[in-house]
Amino acid sequence: MKKCLYGLFNQFGKVVDVVSLKSETLRGQAWIVYEDVTSATNALRAMQDFPFFGKEMRVEYAKTKSDAAAKLDGSWHRDKRTRKITLSVAAEDKNISKEEGGEKPKPSAAASASDVGEPNSILFLENLPEATNEAMLGVLFQQFPGYKEARLVPGKPGIAFIEFESELQSGVALSGLQGFKITPQHSMRIIYAKR
Repeated sequence: MKKCLYGLFNQFGKVVDVVSLKSETLRGQAWIVYEDVTSATNALRAMQDFPFFGKEMRVEYAKTKSDAAAKLDGSWHRDKRTRKITLSVAAEDKNISKEEGGEKPKPSAAASASDVGEPNSILFLENLPEATNEAMLGVLFQQFPGYKEARLVPGKPGIAFIEFESELQSGVALSGLQGFKITPQHSMRIIYAKR
């Protein structure tokens, strides 16, 4: 989610930080920290009600200054309240992962390399939500150098093709977004398109 938000919001100015927590109380919320207020204002105006993974975004200024912004201007001081909030969120996240059975082991690099096919400049995506459109995929993949275009297959929801300038560039995107959860039920599977 952070990568997608970064890719979507960096067009308005230098993004210093993206904060997106998985705790139950903060799910669905994120904070984008810009280097300057002008960039934040431009993003707020342009992205209000923008469709993002099937929902319209509500964009507002943050109520308090972020740690990243405070560190930039030299006003950052760690206080007990901040530490307490951080620890409670971390504890909540830990409890959630215990309930879900903890972290699942990731497949080895050798196993995943043989499963993705022969490298080329076009990627094949599957397990996409039906609401996925080319603009959403563009936002997700344009953060990678060499991105050219995203193509959906008419009449076949859940699959798409992403084209890059070279197979090296498509490989970077494949490894960067393999397994990316577009929604909690849709973990994207990426392979090289068959020639």
